[in-house]
Amino acid sequence: MMSSAETVSESSLGKGDNLHQEVLASFPLCDLTEEDLMQNPKLCKLLATLSQHVDQTGLSAPLKTDLEKAEQKLQNQRRRWLQVESLHRTLQEMMQDHHVKKHRTTLPPDVTMFFATLERCLLVAQCVRQLDLSTATTTTTTTTPQTGTDRPSLLGLDPQQVLELLPTEKIVQRMKQSLPKELERHLKTKCFSLLSYYQPDWESESDGLKNIKLAHLSGQLDREKKRAESLNEVCRENVVLLQRQTQLYVLELSKCIQLLQSLILDHRLTIQTQLDHKKLEYLEAKCELVMQKIRMESVEIGLDTYTADTIAAHKKIRDLLESELKDRQLEKQSVGSKLASFEMLGTEFEALADEYARLQGEINVKKWALKEFHEHAG
Repeated sequence: MMSSAETVSESSLGKGDNLHQEVLASFPLCDLTEEDLMQNPKLCKLLATLSQHVDQTGLSAPLKTDLEKAEQKLQNQRRRWLQVESLHRTLQEMMQDHHVKKHRTTLPPDVTMFFATLERCLLVAQCVRQLDLSTATTTTTTTTPQTGTDRPSLLGLDPQQVLELLPTEKIVQRMKQSLPKELERHLKTKCFSLLSYYQPDWESESDGLKNIKLAHLSGQLDREKKRAESLNEVCRENVVLLQRQTQLYVLELSKCIQLLQSLILDHRLTIQTQLDHKKLEYLEAKCELVMQKIRMESVEIGLDTYTADTIAAHKKIRDLLESELKDRQLEKQSVGSKLASFEMLGTEFEALADEYARLQGEINVKKWALKEFHEHAG
């Protein structure tokens, strides 16, 4: 039995690579590849056999039929509910428009009677519906004397008691006769308002032309809706493309920044020695300029402080002090050499040591005087 099923599946779907491709096409929701089917031939045959009994979504033929029937039934019920609900809301809109007009203008008595009857019928119908819905609850029930059955009670009322509040049959029939015309008038006004909102330029046209354009309005709106959906899809694709391009741009930009940083670092290391050398030359030149300025300021201060005769006298004094300083230094050297040669002989040379100390003191005094002269003479 199994071999016959395999033969049927292979003959219907094909062999080899065609079999793998058709199995993958029959089960698009399965996360399988052609390589998986080649590595598992039994699984491939099982899926090929299974594809004869289920569709691409995994539903069997009877189950799919039942599901289609259930969806069709649901659509019919939804359509009926929408018809009733749209009619009810339209009647409520008519009542609202009537209340607005009633406060603005004086309406004919027959129109007032029509809307009063309609409002009362709507209110009674709503109350009856509320009482009917209460039968599905699990509240405490009471036995009504009319039917003798258990029904939930809301304020001690039942639908029959509420229906007694309806107007007389004659008034209701008169209202029903006028209802289609009033409903048509209201819907026509609403459609014209929608048409004027869609195209404000059409508001001043005749009713006949508006009726013709109303017949084509649904098609135009459908086309514009499809066009808007296609544009939205294009926008979403453009957004995704823009995001990808932005990511690629940021990635390439980061690479360029890294390359630029490496080039800057290499160039900086290459020319750093030259920059340091130029900076050193600049600082030396600046230092020399500052020293020349200091010398110039010192000369200017000296010229402003002393005259030419004073400077010549100071020069002679300086030369004299320098010569005396040299003499004392030579004398110190000779005395020092004598002291070093006779130091080993003991205390009998104390007089010579005292003389040396005296000379050393005079030399220090001369040095101090020469230093003070240099500082004040500039």
